[in-house]
Amino acid sequence: MRVRPLPRRPAPGRSLPRRSLLAKLLSLVLCGVLAGVALAAAVFPANALLALTAKSASDAFVDLPSDLRTPQPAQRSYLYANDGKTLITTFYDVNRRDVPLDEVAPVMWQAIVAAEDARFFEHGGVDVRSVIRAFVANGSGGRVEQGASTLTMQYVRNVLKTDPDLTPQQREEATADTAGRKLQEMRYAVALEQELSKEEILSRYLNIAYFGAGAYGVAAASERYFGKEPAKLTLAEAALLAGLVQSPDAYSPIGGDKDRALERRAYVLDSMARTGKITAAQAAGAKAEPLRLKPTELPSGCTAATDDTWGFFCDYVKQWWMAQPEFGATPQERERNLLQGGYSVVTSLDPDIQKAAQRNVLEVYGYGNDRAAPMAVVQPGTGRVLALAVNRHYSLDDTTNQLVAGGGAIDGYQAGSTFKLFTMLAALEAGWSLDTGFDAPSRFVSEYPASGAGSCDGRWCPRNANPSWMDGYRTMWTGFGRSVNTYFVWLEQQVGADKVVGMAQRLGITFRAESDARFARENAAGWGSFTLGVTATTPLDLANAYATVAAGGMHCQPLPVLSITDPSGRKVAAGDPTCERVISEDVASAATDAARCPVGDQSAYGRCDGGTAEQVSRILGGRPVAGKTGSSEDASTESFVGFTPQLAVASIAANPDDPRDHVGSAVQRDVIAAVARTMASALSGEPRRDFAPPGAGAAFGADGPRGR
Repeated sequence: MRVRPLPRRPAPGRSLPRRSLLAKLLSLVLCGVLAGVALAAAVFPANALLALTAKSASDAFVDLPSDLRTPQPAQRSYLYANDGKTLITTFYDVNRRDVPLDEVAPVMWQAIVAAEDARFFEHGGVDVRSVIRAFVANGSGGRVEQGASTLTMQYVRNVLKTDPDLTPQQREEATADTAGRKLQEMRYAVALEQELSKEEILSRYLNIAYFGAGAYGVAAASERYFGKEPAKLTLAEAALLAGLVQSPDAYSPIGGDKDRALERRAYVLDSMARTGKITAAQAAGAKAEPLRLKPTELPSGCTAATDDTWGFFCDYVKQWWMAQPEFGATPQERERNLLQGGYSVVTSLDPDIQKAAQRNVLEVYGYGNDRAAPMAVVQPGTGRVLALAVNRHYSLDDTTNQLVAGGGAIDGYQAGSTFKLFTMLAALEAGWSLDTGFDAPSRFVSEYPASGAGSCDGRWCPRNANPSWMDGYRTMWTGFGRSVNTYFVWLEQQVGADKVVGMAQRLGITFRAESDARFARENAAGWGSFTLGVTATTPLDLANAYATVAAGGMHCQPLPVLSITDPSGRKVAAGDPTCERVISEDVASAATDAARCPVGDQSAYGRCDGGTAEQVSRILGGRPVAGKTGSSEDASTESFVGFTPQLAVASIAANPDDPRDHVGSAVQRDVIAAVARTMASALSGEPRRDFAPPGAGAAFGADGPRGR
């Protein structure tokens, strides 16, 4: 991480006093005396002494801890919706946001100097007068009874006590109340002053000082106490904040003593008047102002998302972040960078689409229902996730899991016949055409071994759900449109179940359940039931797999962000889409053509003749659309995926905590309507885009169209 560079010169009209060479030299000499080099100062000529002390300071700078040379203060990270302005939440364990000096009201830095180090612009890191006074007062007891800390020394102490590169013992020594610690601070302070301008030191100090109420740095303090940016602080507000740094918890008017806070404010205003930064009349006027606080506490973490329905999306962003090696080599480093790295993350969350998705899933199951209908919306060609909705309130208790994207205790849910897409793709890729015909019976005795109720003489023999409507001569168009089980088990058998399993994996289907993963590894060729969607999946994986087809065969990893920048404004590459071609455009367009049949649309060659979700086309007003329904055995789950060239949406109705609680086939109509209405809302005002028609070879093979 790198912090934003701070100005070495003030903005126009904000000139700061410059320290004198004599002041620098006196400070260096003093440090030398205090460190035991008084003899060298006495015997060397003035020119030699100047060279010696300058070299000593230069050497000291090289020896500084890394955080003093290249500061890496912890800063909060921001999570925004896709407009880059709507705040979702922030992540922090230290509430800090760095700002350059020209974004701080001049009265603020003037107040800090007046309160903490009136001679800041005259010394070279160590104030000679204050140190002599402190040494006289402290005597030889070995402890520091009276302070002599400059702003530079305070900055050194603040950095060292939080430097993650130091050991706990070193951090403890950095704040120990001893003469040895004070000497070390002086040495470091002088070294810093030789390398950095007063403006940069002051800016660094303002960005690291603790102001109480959990606010580190002037930007966080301005927001915490007054709900405003530091550039807009008034004289009275600046004086109040400047007065807090001496004893932040005792003087803080939030949860502390307001009278003591006002007393410190008056002290700072008097100091500013005494040093000529303001007039006595200005000080009196500011003292007379009442304490006008506007306490503001930024949200932190996904439970504090600014919209109650964004918690699961926020959780998915965090899951995604924790899997990116660019943010750290270990999970601990990645989490620390999220909480302390000062990143700005513009997510792909579309608030309008999220609102529509949430409204529609609640039409399936309301809050408080044990059953759920999680829904995911994905953009083809980028993999960007536009919405994640479910009828749950997000929280961090033991019963809350990522129901839409999986993870934790959620392996996913069976998605039924939506998996027939992978069989069709594998067949098309192997050279089978869309008009591949088979006289599909009510029951098909396959070559796959099986035992129990679903077997026929040791072979798996699945049935069609609605024989009178499904049985008969079928092609990929009509078999997919009417969801004919026996046609697709036969087709899978021709292609090879292992090829179908591999196709699903290429399109992003992840086997989270260990039993599924083991079957895929050890017996994919014998997994005949795979085409009927018996493996667990998630709405996000399913939507992204269908988005791959919508994008012409380009598979993109699911991505919940549009852009990420670090504190210096540098773009982080992890926010860019990661895409690769996994199937040819012709195969994708052929599968899309057949996928128009289930939803009441018509294929480019007019071969659709019935579908399981024909209401979708009507809900979308005749816009080109494709998709597939899915029912698992005994209607334990009901699914639907719909897609256009612009987006893919998937929802699965299930009981996430009890797979024995079958949702029933009646809910499928509600799931279909929820997905279709979400698509209609998301596409409102968007241009009508048609699907690319498949080539004649993919549709009919080398022999051309057959009779129907």
